[in-house]
Amino acid sequence: MARRSELAEAAADADDLPDPRDVFARHQEIPVADIFDDVFVDEFTDFETFDEMVAASPSDASSAAELKLVPDGMWDEFVAETTVFDDEEEMVFAARDHWVETQLGL
Repeated sequence: MARRSELAEAAADADDLPDPRDVFARHQEIPVADIFDDVFVDEFTDFETFDEMVAASPSDASSAAELKLVPDGMWDEFVAETTVFDDEEEMVFAARDHWVETQLGL
C-alpha cells in the first residue's frame, strides 16, 4: 500500500473530536469531488483536480460527474499508471481516510 492511514492514531491523540452526527448525517451522500478533493488529488496523483484526472482517463468521461463512463478495468490501470496507488480500491480507501481526517480537523 502506498499510503498507510494514520487516522486511528490521530483520533486517539486528539483532545476533542466532534460528534460524528454533527459532521455528517447518517444517510447523507458525499459528493465524489469532496472525497477526491484538490489537496488529495494534487498530492497523490499526476493531476491537480479530480475532474482533470477523470477527463485524462482513456474514456469518454470529461469530468468527475461522468466517472461511471470509465470501465472498471480501464480505471484500475489508469490509477496504477497516474497515481501512487496500485488500483482504484487502494486510492478510494486513502481518499476516504483523507476526507475523514479533514472533516475531523486531524
